[in-house]
Amino acid sequence: MAPPISRGTAAWKYFGDFRAALLAGQVLLLQVAHPVVAAGVRDHSDYTEDPWTRLMQTGASLSVYIYGGPAGARYEASRLRELHRKFAGVDASGRRYSALNPEAYAWVHATLVKVPVDAQRFFGRGLSGPELDEYYAQMCDVGRMLGVRERDLPPDWAAFERYYDAMVAGFESNGTIETLLETIRTVKKPGWIPGFAWKYLQRWQHTAQMFVIRGALPAGFRDRLGLQWTARDAVRFARFCRVMRVFGVVPAPVRTVHMRWIGQLNVWLRAHPKLHARLVKGS
Repeated sequence: MAPPISRGTAAWKYFGDFRAALLAGQVLLLQVAHPVVAAGVRDHSDYTEDPWTRLMQTGASLSVYIYGGPAGARYEASRLRELHRKFAGVDASGRRYSALNPEAYAWVHATLVKVPVDAQRFFGRGLSGPELDEYYAQMCDVGRMLGVRERDLPPDWAAFERYYDAMVAGFESNGTIETLLETIRTVKKPGWIPGFAWKYLQRWQHTAQMFVIRGALPAGFRDRLGLQWTARDAVRFARFCRVMRVFGVVPAPVRTVHMRWIGQLNVWLRAHPKLHARLVKGS
């Protein structure tokens, strides 16, 4: 049985590490590689119009599960399931879909389980065997809270990796992936950045994001998407990872402080619904 998520446990130490944000593009791309998720995002998401707000809302929601306490996590899980009940339609093959399709729902959770582990593998020292066991057990508890079926939660980390690799091996490119890659290239500026500065920053953010996405994606899937990756790119990515490992000297409470604050703030706002509604409306 997993210990509760609390200060010093594996999920608490690693889930909110700021370096995991570097893999945001990669994890979103892997999520929409699933055909049901792709159809739902295509039909019901406004991320192409305002990706920055959508990214912040996603981060705020994720923070509650790990750093918002059990009551906050239960509330957020219930809210998300209720929100997704209305997301349904017809996918690219003409079949009806629901955002609560059990396999697709489990896959989205799986990508969120994997990304902190990948962040430590690329940019940190990696999780030890006991840490992986504890982390995975804690994230299975989160999955159950979210409503992921027990049979869709592999029993241990080794089984989870086999499941994850098998899912990725079955994915191909789709229209939603193409839209996502185009959105990264043409993304509108955040409101607080001056227009003259964004003219230069937009190209930089596209180059940087695509470099990390290409470096972090599973090699076979990257090839199927037609994303070029050379030996020189591999050397540059390894060098980038070494630089990011320098931040490993920063204590875990400091590396995760932004996610803890966001999670606790969200729980406080849920307890003050009028203020929360006013802030959401204002955004």
